[in-house]
Amino acid sequence: MKATAPSNPRTRDALSQGSRAPASSGSRDARALRSGLALQEAMLALLERKPFDQITIRDICNEAGVHYATFFRHHQTKESLLDCIARDQIARLNELTMAIRGSSDYAAGFRAMCAYVGDHRDLWSTLLNGGAGAAMREEWVRQSMRVASTEMPANSWLPADLGTICAATLIAETLAWWVSKPAGEIGIDEVAAILMRLLTASVMSPD
Repeated sequence: MKATAPSNPRTRDALSQGSRAPASSGSRDARALRSGLALQEAMLALLERKPFDQITIRDICNEAGVHYATFFRHHQTKESLLDCIARDQIARLNELTMAIRGSSDYAAGFRAMCAYVGDHRDLWSTLLNGGAGAAMREEWVRQSMRVASTEMPANSWLPADLGTICAATLIAETLAWWVSKPAGEIGIDEVAAILMRLLTASVMSPD
């Protein structure tokens, strides 16, 4: 079988920004990258149709148009494939927001986050509202914990780990709500302002 090219241009763009050459190959071979992206898009397509626990590796391979053995050159399990997709996308959001947070411009950081999600709406709708929603939220909290460990707490009244969990959950649930709405119903600036008010009134509230 031959790996198929991702069909959704925006999904392909978002996935390719965070794609990594498979560890076992030791190269950036174009064919390996294509099959890796095809596996990721296949997982997302399947998640639109059924829960994660009902998806098999053979389902993913059939959807992607790759050999069964090819899957294991990229990932050990279907869970590791899902983790890869979630990790790369959340890391991309963190890169966007952390670059702006250095100037303490939180509003701009929220807008950058929402602009990225808005540009890749179909992908994020699948990640947050599809069969992978629970795993996505767990990964979001995990990465947020890692980032928070390098920063000073915003206040002293809220335990740092609890604040991180609350912030990650608020952001994830707000974005999940947003991308469940018809495109264009709620604009980027509006949802960024909602996030800003939610977090500054709660987790980021000063002593």
